[in-house]
Amino acid sequence: MKNRANMYAFENKYRLKGYKSIVGLDEVGRGSWAGPLVVAAVILPERYHNDEINDSKKVSIKKRELLYDVIVKVALDYAIIFIDPIEVDRLNPKAASIKGMKMALDELKVKPQIALIDSEIIESKVETKSIVKGDEKSISIAAASILAKVSRDRYMEKISEQYPQYHFAKHKGYGTIQHLKALQKFGPIKNFHRFSYKPIQKILNNSHITKTL
Repeated sequence: MKNRANMYAFENKYRLKGYKSIVGLDEVGRGSWAGPLVVAAVILPERYHNDEINDSKKVSIKKRELLYDVIVKVALDYAIIFIDPIEVDRLNPKAASIKGMKMALDELKVKPQIALIDSEIIESKVETKSIVKGDEKSISIAAASILAKVSRDRYMEKISEQYPQYHFAKHKGYGTIQHLKALQKFGPIKNFHRFSYKPIQKILNNSHITKTL
């Protein structure tokens, strides 16, 4: 079993160096074929511990929802940024992630002394530390991953009500067989599917359907 104390190692390291305000940053939706890319930033209290908080991909849907409410309640500050599909297409997924992270930092009212970032390097006035698989190694990044994931999932569930034939509530815009079959039948949705992505381009090139308005 993973030693949950490791989730506090980076925070403890920087606390010992005198850093009091530490923010974690993460994104979700980079690989999705549809919908927004969502970035979250979270500043947790200095001595806050919660061993339930983990990488959002390793937490059940029910627990993620519960933890979302806990995190927004206890956080000293947090920010959630949506980058729409048009902007993801215009920039590319990596650049869109970086833009979202910079926007999240700018939106914080509590200014952090250091930003712990999941596998990304950004230029910022705030000192930054990129951590590979950071959502598995830092409670701050893990908390951000949960806020981003739950926020995006909720959004995709609402969109699913508008476009039930695509079943977004189930696959959240990712590349499942169910999603692919819906695309082949109905075509991609203008301003919602990511038209720069190869699977969407392939659908457009091989279909008489050019777009769904």
